[in-house]
Amino acid sequence: MPPEETNARPVSTRRQFVQQSAAAAVAVSAMFAAPLETQAAEKILRAGRSSGYFDLLRAPDVVRVTTEKGTRTLTGEGGGRWTDQDIEVKTTVKADGVGVSLSAPLTGIRRVHLRWNGPVASGQRFLGDHWERAYGDLEWRGSVPDRAMPWYFAAWDGSRTHGYGVLTCPAAFCFWQTDSEGISLWADVRSGGMPLRLGQRVLDMCTVVSRLGKSGETPFAALHAFCRQMCPSPRLADHSIYGHNDWDFAYGNNSADYTMDVARRLVALSPSGANRPYVVIDDGWEPAGPGQAGPWDGSNKKFPDMPGLTAEVKKIGARPGIWIRPTTAWDGLPDNWRISGRNGSLDPTVPEVIHQIETDMARLTGWGFELIKHDFSTVDIMGRFGSSMGSSLTDDGWKFAEGQGRTTAEVILDLYRVMRRGAGTAVVLGCNTFSHLSAGIFEASRTGDDTSGQHWERSRKMGVNCLAFRNAQNRAFYATDPDMAPITKDVPWEKTTQWLDLVARSGSVLFTSLDMSVVGPEQEAKLKEVLAIAAVQQPLGEPLDWLDTTCPEEWKLDGKKKRYQWQNPEGASPFGV
Repeated sequence: MPPEETNARPVSTRRQFVQQSAAAAVAVSAMFAAPLETQAAEKILRAGRSSGYFDLLRAPDVVRVTTEKGTRTLTGEGGGRWTDQDIEVKTTVKADGVGVSLSAPLTGIRRVHLRWNGPVASGQRFLGDHWERAYGDLEWRGSVPDRAMPWYFAAWDGSRTHGYGVLTCPAAFCFWQTDSEGISLWADVRSGGMPLRLGQRVLDMCTVVSRLGKSGETPFAALHAFCRQMCPSPRLADHSIYGHNDWDFAYGNNSADYTMDVARRLVALSPSGANRPYVVIDDGWEPAGPGQAGPWDGSNKKFPDMPGLTAEVKKIGARPGIWIRPTTAWDGLPDNWRISGRNGSLDPTVPEVIHQIETDMARLTGWGFELIKHDFSTVDIMGRFGSSMGSSLTDDGWKFAEGQGRTTAEVILDLYRVMRRGAGTAVVLGCNTFSHLSAGIFEASRTGDDTSGQHWERSRKMGVNCLAFRNAQNRAFYATDPDMAPITKDVPWEKTTQWLDLVARSGSVLFTSLDMSVVGPEQEAKLKEVLAIAAVQQPLGEPLDWLDTTCPEEWKLDGKKKRYQWQNPEGASPFGV
């Protein structure tokens, strides 16, 4: 029995399957809207049946809805319409995918489950995504029926790589599940931890899309093309993003003096030209001190004059950037600004909170900052990091102040748009942000958990895995930031120099983090090399051995193969970092 029907937490996976049956092919063709009844569509179906591709451009075979009282299986009424009492789910086949909508004037809805039945070819490998950042655990795997795969998945059949997912910025949290008998899409439409109450509103939940892999293309090229399909209009900066962030060295013990020292050193090592390096001030500048989060209307004594500091950074030839945690509550705020039962988190449905966040973002731009890195909004709102969300995402029972009329995805999308509007002309880099919801809104995204200036093993696990398995999103969703390449006394230089080299050549965002006491001639020479590379947009780095490992060593960079050695002589730590 499916997990929803036993009141257990829902589980989900992504998987790819073959449309081999002639009867199923007829059913697919019958469901196409007129624009799709073309020779091109038939050609795709014929190619799919011979390659392991399962086309999703049709109505599902089963639709179930989890309500406030239990799970209902809806009745198909034809024409992509499914009903049960006041609940209606509609699927509309369009040229760019299958639109899925929900109406339920009287009933509270938690999740919608769509199922496409059909045989799934054995022997395939599947790659899923994460809700927000990656945590060193992305990998190609065989069939795992209870695996939760957020947003999209890719399937490799030994020859072609096919893609299945939803367009970016959906109004629901969508994840996939697959097994030998078919494929499922789950759409979590809860409002906070409560059932959604739509009233008379119709919710356009998502648009399902898929892509038939091409003969001769690599899995990486296929996934990148599918990411571009899922996000038709990414918002990208007009320059490559590179420079310095102080966190992996200072860990909050930063200052204006340190910022200026770094800026001078960085400018001296960076190439000349219009694309200047960023110098990002991370946590530690706020009035209450590092880790205290807000208020954001001033700075502490280590940063006595923020507008003056940004002016000096620009004067010597660098771009100032800054970190902020805008959704964390601080002492003295009204109780009704906070998420009920979670006093440390601001409620993004409270108008005064939204105004405060937009004002805080605008203030940073007004001080002269050209890049704003915002952090922790996912854990503040959901109560969990992505690593522990699984298919349940968040706890049941909590709610937003405005009520239950909008999905959590809609609330977060509106929050992201407010942040983007408040930031004005600054580049916005999201950290701990939902990948599929931020694509097309923010210019850059921290796509993995923290690297480290203290433990190489953490950088190996988090950084290399994230870069390899999410670089296909680079310049398709946003600019991908695999986190810092720190130069410190605690990280072996023979590892750091390789990590710097890979990030720079991969086309990703490159931020180093410098303990300047250990930056000697050898380190300066390498920094000059990689900063010159990162300042110019590079072709996307492609992992070549990623089908077989979570930590790829073999890469294709600017058309050339290169191998890196990530492991310590004693091997990887089995105890975590």
